[in-house]
Amino acid sequence: MKLRYLLVLCCSAAFAISANADIYKRVDDDGHVTYSSTPLKGAKKLHLEPLPTMAPSPKSNNASDSFPRVNSETQGRRDDKRRRILEDELATELQALEDARVRLKEGQDNPEVSQHTVVVGKTEEGAPITQTVTNRNVVKYEDKVNDLQEEVSSHEKNVQALQTELSHLK
Repeated sequence: MKLRYLLVLCCSAAFAISANADIYKRVDDDGHVTYSSTPLKGAKKLHLEPLPTMAPSPKSNNASDSFPRVNSETQGRRDDKRRRILEDELATELQALEDARVRLKEGQDNPEVSQHTVVVGKTEEGAPITQTVTNRNVVKYEDKVNDLQEEVSSHEKNVQALQTELSHLK
């Protein structure tokens, strides 16, 4: 047990000594400067002054003492103005949400299709027999619908944030 205490004491002393190490500076023939904590050939020991320290300034117990005050009438006008701004933003965002939902519904109801004419044969006279083929582009449709769903989701989040902000007003 005593051996452990001795080991901890030795390690602490070694750490303390290394924390207060001397600094050496060497300039070689090419003008390159090298700093080291161990003596080098041709290096000079630097004598550095300790860094100045200052005691922290005393702080007031109540930080709001120095904060400028606003009378209740002025604060009431500011709160009313803020409420009107948030309500206007909410109305605009609700309209944008409704428009996005309409675009999503239209996008879901209108699949991406392409039509092209294919020659499927020839008549006895040699005229081509054609048939119109309709193909659905599923990937394009899914990308379009996903983008529209993300737009709706974004507007829903904005509406929720504005409603939360309005609920916190006095």
